[in-house]
Amino acid sequence: MSSVSDISGAPAAVDAGTEPDAGRAGRGLPPNWPWLLAAAAVVPGLILVVVGRLLEQPAVQAWRTVCLAVTVQALPFLLLGTALSGAINAFVPASVFQRLLPKRPALAVPVAGAAGVVLPGCECASVPVANSLIGRGVTPAAAFAFLLSAPAVNPVVLTATAIAFPGSPEMVLARLVASLVTAAAMGWLWLWLGRAEWLKPAVRHTGHQAGRSRWTEFRLGFQHDFLHAGGFLVVGAMAAATFNVAVPRSVVDTFAGSPWLSVLFLALLAIVLAVCSEADAFVAASLTGFSPTARLTFMVVGPMVDLKLIALQAGTFGRAFAVRFSSATAVVAVAVSVVVGGVLL
Repeated sequence: MSSVSDISGAPAAVDAGTEPDAGRAGRGLPPNWPWLLAAAAVVPGLILVVVGRLLEQPAVQAWRTVCLAVTVQALPFLLLGTALSGAINAFVPASVFQRLLPKRPALAVPVAGAAGVVLPGCECASVPVANSLIGRGVTPAAAFAFLLSAPAVNPVVLTATAIAFPGSPEMVLARLVASLVTAAAMGWLWLWLGRAEWLKPAVRHTGHQAGRSRWTEFRLGFQHDFLHAGGFLVVGAMAAATFNVAVPRSVVDTFAGSPWLSVLFLALLAIVLAVCSEADAFVAASLTGFSPTARLTFMVVGPMVDLKLIALQAGTFGRAFAVRFSSATAVVAVAVSVVVGGVLL
């Protein structure tokens, strides 16, 4: 037992085998410290050696080359596209669209689709922008035409397509024509068959909010769009590299050898990969085993129908709208791509 302190306040002696021994044991090294030290020194080195050897494999080197090439080529266009999209969202009032569009819905649809050529925006922002336009009086058919065309035919996307397919201006023209026709066709289809009960717009504000700095809104919008779309770019580049390296050539030839199977396969691939429109041309260009028409289909379908867009549409306009609109858009986009590709490519 420990004795009490003496009258001067100095601590009294403590019996052997009590608290100080326990304290020294707690502060000492663990009993297996030599093994832990050896593992800390050896294991990271072994991991680096194994990873280094794996990276020297031809297949891994090819995968790395394709992935980096797609990412590096597309990144500047993604940066520019999201910057322009953020600027439009922060500095261009939505009332501009309403003033410029014709009053007749049938004429407003192609005009809204053509507006995507000069008013760029990524597909991540197209759904809330369309919702805002509808809330401010723009006919839904025209808003949907802009929703589909803006990510697909804006100057950044067309420039990226021209660089991804050097010496092939017909691919740029085919993408422009097919995307515009698809967007207008879907707008007119909504005028003909669309029902108000399918559309349940959510209350969501886009554009400038009173009392907030426009530069702050631009910075936040650009940051969100770039990080969000950049993640899909990296995933798409990795998927394209994996497809090029891992899929046996016989499987590719099975799809690529059939005109219809190749088109349907790349249309489905575009929906699943959900690559940002500023980058999808570089992914399409890497799919060299497929026909130009099939790769055109990949670039037309992707910005209009993919998994993230379907989720955004369901959350904004309702599930009934998303299922019908996305399905119809996919069918129309594939059909138009085949026709335009057959004529121009």
